[in-house]
Amino acid sequence: MFGNWIKTSLLMAGIVALFGVIGGMIGGQQGMLLALLFGGGMNVWAYWFSDKMVLKMYKAREVDASTSPYLYNMVRELAGRAQLPMPKVYIIDEAQPNAFATGRNPEHAAVAATTGIIRMLSERELRGVMAHELAHVKNRDILISTISATVAGAISALAQFGMFFGGRGEDRPNPIVSIIIMILAPIAGMLIQMAISRTREFGADRGGAEISGDPAALADALAKIDAYARGIPMHTADEHPETAQMMIMNPLSGGGLKGLFSTHPATEERIARLRAMR
Repeated sequence: MFGNWIKTSLLMAGIVALFGVIGGMIGGQQGMLLALLFGGGMNVWAYWFSDKMVLKMYKAREVDASTSPYLYNMVRELAGRAQLPMPKVYIIDEAQPNAFATGRNPEHAAVAATTGIIRMLSERELRGVMAHELAHVKNRDILISTISATVAGAISALAQFGMFFGGRGEDRPNPIVSIIIMILAPIAGMLIQMAISRTREFGADRGGAEISGDPAALADALAKIDAYARGIPMHTADEHPETAQMMIMNPLSGGGLKGLFSTHPATEERIARLRAMR
């Protein structure tokens, strides 16, 4: 737990520093000051509200024991096995099989699954997936994931708006520099997410296998999701690629910068590690 707070603090500090650098390059000292203030404010906002924003972005609808007993009771049973508070449960009306967890801590957590994954997986396989998401909650890395998703989008927006709202006269950056910033700033955001996400997925795979007591179930689910997800687009994820690292499987259809950086480790390696567990 202490280690995750250190990671979160370093992430937030890195985000503020990156905002400051971009602001300085765009608008000089005044731009740096404004960007630092904006970055600090974004961190505070992301801590409290980023999970709600992501759920709204995906048009997730909350369910309970009466509206979706199959999924809700499954999550409740697994949360009990993991000795976690019952999270809120959401369903996303998307054909692509995928799922994610969000929230700032286990007491304010939510898990979401697409209609595609609920239809496609067997009960045993879906238990493996939801156990993986609850492992993210138990490992307390959902806050890091949600904040990095939210702020990566803000970094891109800052770089783009910087061309139009930079300083005046000598303070205004060279147009070529502005274009370079517009290209490199989103890449920096992606690199931050990559550094965070890959190790988290391995940890959640192992933790999920321990919660469900069935490593092979999650391995089978990952193989099935990987085979089908690539052929089924998720338009919200394509429009907001910064949220891709929150999913159990990369939801992006690929192309451009989206395809250059993968926030998930190779599915084959994840499956091999799970099958090696006893």
